[in-house]
Amino acid sequence: MATASGAPPPAMDEKARRTRDLLASFYNTDPSAAAGAGVASPASLARPSPTAAPASPLDSINSTSFDPENYMNVLVQQSNLEGLLQRHVKMAAEIKNLDTDLQMLVYENYNKFISATDTIKRMKTNIVGMEANMEQLLSKITSVQSKSDTVNTSLFDKRENIEKLHRTRNLLRKVQFIYDLPSRLNKCIKTEAYADAVRFFTGAKPIFEAYGDTSFQDCKKASEEAMDLVIQHLQEKLYSDSEPIEARAEAVVLLKQLNFPVDNLKSNLLEKLEDCLLNLQNESTQASISDISKTFRAYLIIFPDSEKRLIELAQALFSNRYETVRENLKKRIPSTDLLAMLRSLWEDATAIDEVIPEAALPAFSLETTRDIIRQHIATAFLHLQSEISGYALVRTHSTSNEKLEELQLQNAMDTIKIRVSQGCIDLLQEFHHFIDGNTELLLKLRDLIIDWVQEGFQKNFQKLDRHFHVLSGRSKSFPQESSALDSVQIDKVPTVLVLMLAQLCVYIEQTTIPKVTEELASSFSGGGARSYEYGPPFVPGEICRLYRSSGEKFLHHYINMKTQKISKLLNKRFTTPVWIKHKEPREVNMFVDLLLLEFNGVVSEVKQILPGLIRRHRHSDSTGSTTSSRSNPMREDMLNRSNTNRARSQFLENHLAKLFEQKMEIFTKVEYTQESVISTVLKLCLKSLQEFVRLQTFNRSGFQQIQLDMEFLKSSLKEFVDDEAAISFLLKEVNNAAHERCLDPIPLEPPILDKLINAKLAKIKEQNPNMQ
Repeated sequence: MATASGAPPPAMDEKARRTRDLLASFYNTDPSAAAGAGVASPASLARPSPTAAPASPLDSINSTSFDPENYMNVLVQQSNLEGLLQRHVKMAAEIKNLDTDLQMLVYENYNKFISATDTIKRMKTNIVGMEANMEQLLSKITSVQSKSDTVNTSLFDKRENIEKLHRTRNLLRKVQFIYDLPSRLNKCIKTEAYADAVRFFTGAKPIFEAYGDTSFQDCKKASEEAMDLVIQHLQEKLYSDSEPIEARAEAVVLLKQLNFPVDNLKSNLLEKLEDCLLNLQNESTQASISDISKTFRAYLIIFPDSEKRLIELAQALFSNRYETVRENLKKRIPSTDLLAMLRSLWEDATAIDEVIPEAALPAFSLETTRDIIRQHIATAFLHLQSEISGYALVRTHSTSNEKLEELQLQNAMDTIKIRVSQGCIDLLQEFHHFIDGNTELLLKLRDLIIDWVQEGFQKNFQKLDRHFHVLSGRSKSFPQESSALDSVQIDKVPTVLVLMLAQLCVYIEQTTIPKVTEELASSFSGGGARSYEYGPPFVPGEICRLYRSSGEKFLHHYINMKTQKISKLLNKRFTTPVWIKHKEPREVNMFVDLLLLEFNGVVSEVKQILPGLIRRHRHSDSTGSTTSSRSNPMREDMLNRSNTNRARSQFLENHLAKLFEQKMEIFTKVEYTQESVISTVLKLCLKSLQEFVRLQTFNRSGFQQIQLDMEFLKSSLKEFVDDEAAISFLLKEVNNAAHERCLDPIPLEPPILDKLINAKLAKIKEQNPNMQ
């Protein structure tokens, strides 16, 4: 190496070389490379790049070519006093750190040297004397080997003789076993140790095959006879029903070891197993299923190729048992009993599946259970529908065939309402058992059951609505619904049934459906197993609209039926007599009594079924000219005139009065109240009466009879409705129609009219003293 001035470096003494080596080992550098390039100390700020410019003298302090004089000259030239002092402090700190590190290196190496020295001393101490001991051990081993050879040489002849005698002894034992085999076999037969007998015989069989025709002929024959008896006993045990399945399986195994053909036995045993399963399918208990499971397991061990037949038997067993459950569904069993049967079948299927998983019994049970629960839910809804419609039908027919008593229809209506609401709540409580269980079976079907229950209520309300229409005679029954109407003739549907159905629709819409919706939301929320394209399973709004519409139809149907019945009575009344030859009226016509009787029937039915009381007050205002002939002086004066010209003049005045009368709204929307229904029936009947009058031609007496009847009806009908103005208007229209169709329209004088009406009222009071 050359210094900064180019002169060769001075020779390095031993102490400096050792110091350099220690520092090089401390900084993990190669000492041989230290002479060619400087090694940066921890205080160095940067390492010079190999391709950089020649290092400054101030940066070469750690290199081997360091020149102190050049370093100091450059340092003094480039630094001021303060820089020199800082350089001094920094260099003093680096020197101190290097001395400390060097001291630590020396101490560490010193400790290692001391430890190595101690180890070498202990090794020298332990090795001393080992060579003598090894030589002594070798001499002893040599002596033992020499003595062992001497013993082997002296005992060689005796050992050969002993081995020969031992072989002879074993042969004699075998010979003795062969001669004793018949007696051994007979002893095993007496103790029923058939496994030992088979083991003894199979062990002696090679000898019999080799020497059975010579020395051991008699033993072979006796042994075979004994084994024939063993085979016979094993077959008896195999076919015995009293023997446990383990003993029978052992018998088959032993027969196989004796090379006895068991194929025929397999078919006979499988047939026997099939008969056993048929006997157990209707009364299967946990013990019997356990036996069947053990039987299947044993058969698989005994007959490995019978797995397919066992799978068929297992599937047939559970198919028959589930079919029995389906038969029980026809008896309307409770959900708890059905759930107990399904849970037992699921546990049995799981137990058999552990033995024959290829039968896939859990999957089959899950699928079948799903169908059974769905059928049970549908059957429950069908029973509820039949119960509601059948009860309504029976009660209405019983009341229509007997004398109608007070509150009889009302009690029947209240009972039907209770049946509807309580029947739905009872179904919800019954179905709740299917989603309360925490068994694996119910957890798999929970969402489906919730959907089925909600969908069941949707379809049940829809079917019940259609059934109501069939009961009312408004539509024909479907084939599946005709059984509920076997004893009912549609053309003889009681009118009261139609009115009850109308009110029942209102009750279902306003009470039952909200209650069912609330229960479904609290107990049967979730579901969602069905596809989204089908929509939600239960839509209460749709059901409410359906029953609202049906209720209105039934209400109008009831009004039409009552109106048609009364119209037939009126038609018969007006078509039978010859009005143009009618005699002078002497009393109110009998048809008025029949008409009032029909109205009383309507009022009685409506009062017991529909809400609201009939008001007895009268309207004081009027929306049209409704003044009767008895209170109109001008009209009274006209009726007193007897010539035809005056009558014709009255006819013209009536027409003129009608032109200036204020229009009256007679027919309004029908509501679910007593007043609305009774008023509508009465108005329609009076309108029909007006039309019947227009079809006839009256003489004076006929016209006066109509006048008398209408005047009596005016006072009587006031007891049925509170719309006095409308009733008076319609009665006046009837009277006017008779006036128009009369050849000589001369009315009765008011005193005569009053006298005839009072006579009729007195007669009625005489016939019914309790009337007020």
